[in-house]
Amino acid sequence: MTAEFLSRLQFAFVISFHILFPAFSIGLASWLAFLEGVWLVKRTDLWRDLYFFWLKIFAVAFGMGVVSGIVMSFQFGTNWSGFSVVAGNVVGPLLNYEVLTAFFLEATFLGVMLFGWRKVSDRTHFIATCMVAIGTLISTFWIMSANSWMQTPAGFVIRDGVFFPDDWMKVIFNPSFPVRLPHMVMGAFISTAMVIGGVSAWYLLKGRFADKSRATLKLALAFLAIVIPLQIVIGDMSGLEVRENQPAKLAAIEARWETRSDVPLTLFAWPDEKAETNHYAVDVPRLGSVILTHSLHGEVKGLKDFPADQRPPVKIPFFSFRIMVGLGFAMLGLALIGLWRWRRGTLEKPWYLRAWVAMIPSGFIAVLTGWWVAEVGRQPWVVYGITRTAEAATPLPVSSVVASLITFVAVYLGIFGAGLYYLVKLFRTGPVAAPVKDAAAHQTPARPLSVPQETIEG
Repeated sequence: MTAEFLSRLQFAFVISFHILFPAFSIGLASWLAFLEGVWLVKRTDLWRDLYFFWLKIFAVAFGMGVVSGIVMSFQFGTNWSGFSVVAGNVVGPLLNYEVLTAFFLEATFLGVMLFGWRKVSDRTHFIATCMVAIGTLISTFWIMSANSWMQTPAGFVIRDGVFFPDDWMKVIFNPSFPVRLPHMVMGAFISTAMVIGGVSAWYLLKGRFADKSRATLKLALAFLAIVIPLQIVIGDMSGLEVRENQPAKLAAIEARWETRSDVPLTLFAWPDEKAETNHYAVDVPRLGSVILTHSLHGEVKGLKDFPADQRPPVKIPFFSFRIMVGLGFAMLGLALIGLWRWRRGTLEKPWYLRAWVAMIPSGFIAVLTGWWVAEVGRQPWVVYGITRTAEAATPLPVSSVVASLITFVAVYLGIFGAGLYYLVKLFRTGPVAAPVKDAAAHQTPARPLSVPQETIEG
């Protein structure tokens, strides 16, 4: 129980909690833009009601994401001052670009989106919604660029142990970034679609909002059937990138100890890091080489090729990766079965709707386990291959980190527990009738301190 370990545990808790809300709000913002776009074309109450219902959900999720993100960034100064000193010249500007571009864009148009329905024209309100959606994607761009640089650093020079940017294009578009960015965005979209479909299925089971729920369930189904196969392809590309740039991480993900060709795919095992072997392994011969190298006889490096103090922990990446992939295929199966039942006209069978409800958290769990694979698999480095995590930690007393960790857990459970409770209440209320816009509401208001026309005439 060192201060470094507790600081890592604290950061893991905060970021694991935080990432769920941006993943949800990224998908919801684009979903809201879609809903309002359809409403502008069809002008029916169904689409307006759906827009306002999900707008309330977005507002709560967005707020909790912003608050938890601010708290997380404070730890760079409190618990990880060593990282700030050596890598602040590179990571600091990337995070500032996120504030100057995405956050300002979101803040500018969010007020119009939330409160301007009766104040501005339909087209202006739709543009505001689109700007917020674009802002969430820009935010994802910069955050993923900073994190990817820590995974595959590029475009820098080191002087006196400190990183200095040498080529910003190489810093931003580092080797892992082009693959990790779409992988994260697709993961956010899939997580949101699972919630939309699951909530719709729950309403159908309860016999509520049938027309609205039927429409959104079919949209979620069609979206997942298209996007999840794309995510599988992007995930495969990400695996090839990890093999190229972070071979020790790949060895941990696959619990591969010996370097060899004709590698089997290990479906399940219990990795034993002390004995450097796997117990109870269930292997599929040669399939590992096919998947990891796209060659029947491809070679994969084993953990024994790396010094013991440069190997990541094995169990967390190994099991997290299998949970993520397993849930991905389960979601794909749910969508494909839904398409088949949709075609047969039996989409609303109770057992199928219950399966959707049970799968609501699956997208978030997949995102969370994917982050654990990426971050734990990067260890023992905070900047891969250059700066160790132990060197980045602030030398704090253990008691101080224990106190802050307990405080974080207590505050998060209290405040964000209340936020989650409110989200559940909104879901229980459902997409009720939304406010109707007054035709004259968006006309230009009177100038401040202007005199009424009748007074002038008098």
